[in-house]
Amino acid sequence: MFNMAIKAVIFDLDGTITRPFFDFDAIREEMGFSPDAGPILELMEKMTAEQRKAAEKILERHEERAVAESALNPGAKETLEELGKRGIRVGILTRNKVSNASAVAAKHGFKFDAAVGRDEGPVKPDGFGVGYLCKQFGIEPAEAMVVGDYLFDLLCARAAGAVSVLLKNHRKAEEFAQYADFVIENIPEIIEIIESKQANSPQRTQRPQRKNNGA
Repeated sequence: MFNMAIKAVIFDLDGTITRPFFDFDAIREEMGFSPDAGPILELMEKMTAEQRKAAEKILERHEERAVAESALNPGAKETLEELGKRGIRVGILTRNKVSNASAVAAKHGFKFDAAVGRDEGPVKPDGFGVGYLCKQFGIEPAEAMVVGDYLFDLLCARAAGAVSVLLKNHRKAEEFAQYADFVIENIPEIIEIIESKQANSPQRTQRPQRKNNGA
């Protein structure tokens, strides 16, 4: 993969732009599963229609509460604003709903250019969402950076061919570091990564050829 300049940053929502809120173990238990039963959306796929309808109500109630009580991670809003100033597109990729991402953005006064949630197609760790956003932005996946705090964020970036950045802000994050191209502890650190890749991109490092004037 070329050391391409970054033209878009795709963020996870909960735990990345916002501070971690969801207690997934509690949600699983409320749905009738053990805390370690596995990812919730994948569990719901195996339910009957009636079970799934009840589970969706539980999940949506927790998601609505997460929006209402959401708080931004330090430096998140400032970083989003800085990306906008630099002409770098901002995407949101979440296993939540796009409507909830929009509600969080409205509450905290930040903007994004496009978002993909669970209703748009296969969810993370599938690379669909990254590819979908890159097509909307008119860029190659290698020109996109995916920032998240969980393994699925890194795996979807790898599946699509994008740059993966792990936000190391919880005790389990170290387990995921091997899957990340970069590891950061604070969101504003991505600006340094972008600047580094910009400086080393082929467009910047390639020297113009001298014209042969017959001298």
